[in-house]
Amino acid sequence: MTTTPDHLERRCGQRFNIHVPVSVRLSGAQHESCGFTQDLSSQGTFFYTDFPLAAGEAIEVTLLMPSEITLGESMRVRCQGTVLRVVQPALGTKLGVGVHFTGYEYLAESAPNEVSDSFSRISSLHARPDDERVKARPETRRVAS
Repeated sequence: MTTTPDHLERRCGQRFNIHVPVSVRLSGAQHESCGFTQDLSSQGTFFYTDFPLAAGEAIEVTLLMPSEITLGESMRVRCQGTVLRVVQPALGTKLGVGVHFTGYEYLAESAPNEVSDSFSRISSLHARPDDERVKARPETRRVAS
């Protein structure tokens, strides 16, 4: 005898119950609105906002991605995504919006509106053969006494 679950979990990433402020806008638009997350993962988020959104819309969500997700330091990112669902609010509350992330842009720490080149940022952490830090050091040997 088999049973079927009432709800099949389709998420592939761990979801964290993290409440962080977000800035939201339609992709390519200038007008931004704010909101806050209910939960967050590397694949998407569910957040609350006053900004009128509809399922299927392409949006950008800017937030401080916490260390639980980056597995390093928290970093400011702009996430491109698609609205999967919108939960209509009860009277006087905000819209609930579920978003699937389709891409990320890491934002420079000194200028939050400028996108840093993630390749340059990451590649600068790795030594290259022509790098002064990599040049061979003279071999030292211990002499037994």
